Amino acid sequence: MRPIDDEQLAAMAKAMGHPVRVRILRLLAERRTCVTGDLVAELPLAQSTVSEHLRVLRDAGLIQGEIEGPRTSYCLDLAGLAAFKAAAGSL
Repeated sequence: MRPIDDEQLAAMAKAMGHPVRVRILRLLAERRTCVTGDLVAELPLAQSTVSEHLRVLRDAGLIQGEIEGPRTSYCLDLAGLAAFKAAAGSL
């Protein structure tokens, strides 16, 4: 597990501070992987809004995205989530 510093912990916490992002994390945990269109179908938001939430989660190190042709498939970044849990648990 990779250790994270206080700035990274704060960025992860901030990324998880929006209910839509928490919902996205739950959806990815249930499905193991998802393309953006699948997430848009589950959420009452525009595709551009979902994409922005995905960007924030990816930048925080909580999810990973892999380009598959014209689509991007997202999954949880298990190492990032484990690091977040460990750092938050040490508070």
